[in-house]
Amino acid sequence: MERIRVAVVGATGYTGSELVRLLSAHPHVEIAAITSRRELGEPVSAVHGALLNVVDQPLVPLESLPDHDPDVIFLALPHRTSMEFVAAQPQDGPPIIDLSGDFRLTDPEVYARWYDTPHVAPDRLATAAFGLPELFRSTIPGARLVANPGCYPTATALALAPLLKRDLVVPDSIVVDAKSGTTGAGASAKAATHFPDLFGDFRAYGVATHRHTPEVEQILSHVGGAPVRVQFQPHLLPIDRGILATCYARVRSSVDAARIAAAYADDYADEPFVRLRQAPPSVKQVRGSNFADVHVSLDERTGRVIAFAAIDNLVKGAAGQAVQNLNLLRDWPETTGLNQGPLCP
Repeated sequence: MERIRVAVVGATGYTGSELVRLLSAHPHVEIAAITSRRELGEPVSAVHGALLNVVDQPLVPLESLPDHDPDVIFLALPHRTSMEFVAAQPQDGPPIIDLSGDFRLTDPEVYARWYDTPHVAPDRLATAAFGLPELFRSTIPGARLVANPGCYPTATALALAPLLKRDLVVPDSIVVDAKSGTTGAGASAKAATHFPDLFGDFRAYGVATHRHTPEVEQILSHVGGAPVRVQFQPHLLPIDRGILATCYARVRSSVDAARIAAAYADDYADEPFVRLRQAPPSVKQVRGSNFADVHVSLDERTGRVIAFAAIDNLVKGAAGQAVQNLNLLRDWPETTGLNQGPLCP
């Protein structure tokens, strides 16, 4: 059985720990190195207690990465830090799967505007594969750099892509109302995610400024073959995991419910991680899994379609999708190492 050596760079956050958890059970993977700026020498299980007796290898400094000779590198670093790492790597080095937002946008000026900093590796933007397999599968095998999508864009794109692909909706009529658990905000303590303030509460944030907005528009514009402008509004739920995206769009005058249902059935019938639901999905139905649960309904009274997608933001929205991209890079079945069913309840 083929086995490769992988490195996880930046494993002390939620996404990094989820990557370690999934990779530890992958039959073709040996975790060669797990890096951190802090807790050097400590086992990763001392930082993430759930990994005790699962992965106990010590955290090593980033500078030692070449000594571990990885075949593939996963970056679970913050935005801005990832592009600095990539800029310092030779283009013929090990393939990199980047889970930050640094290589998702193709235009460096758009990146600078939404991330408030110039891009330090603009030449790599043009060559980065966008790692949403259900929509960009053919571009991922052979890539030297894969930009793992954001969690909100993953859910939103899977909810809406069949409609835009067939020009079934008016592109400038799309409104995305999305909700996420608090792990999407990262592991660092913040006032907005302080438990006494968050528990029992429900709030909007990033009004008209969320950085996933241009990513959503870029994906949907590519799928639809024409510019798409989206009203994207995220909300914070008092739960740890999960995203539910509820998307609204005005349908073309000749479009009926049967045509919409056929579009989703055609696009997702053979997708191993997209499950079409007969009713709107819930975040608990996908918790801990790489599934994206999708449902679509037509409101004939208003002439609007309502498309839903639920994902676990740490799995299909981050680490699980990264492993799915690894499988594509290595020409393994996409489900390898990702057969875990959702936790229930």
